Amino acid sequence: MRHRHGYRKLSRTSSHRAALLKNLSIALIEHGRIETTLAKAKTLRSVFEKMVTRAKAGDFNAHRAVFAKLQDKKATKKLVEEIAPKYAERNGGYTRIIKTRQRRGDSAEMAIIELV
Repeated sequence: MRHRHGYRKLSRTSSHRAALLKNLSIALIEHGRIETTLAKAKTLRSVFEKMVTRAKAGDFNAHRAVFAKLQDKKATKKLVEEIAPKYAERNGGYTRIIKTRQRRGDSAEMAIIELV
């Protein structure tokens, strides 16, 4: 049983899972909305919203903290300087998950995750 377990493993090692979430975060910053599986979208939401909350400070330390997670200068700059200031008065809830379809190949539930 997985009662009270803290996170989804997504059938990956910890390093592979970290790389996946980093790449999904970068894609979400660049495009504003992406389609992925429902489990990945739900996991990405918690990671991404913590990053946006950190980026809302807008100072040098926010840049450093976000860059440590993303390792992408362009995405970090866009998140801290363009995206995070839009949510200055908002306390969480920066993303929206919309269930879309079942993938034909393996019948996985798909969802769109987008910035609100």
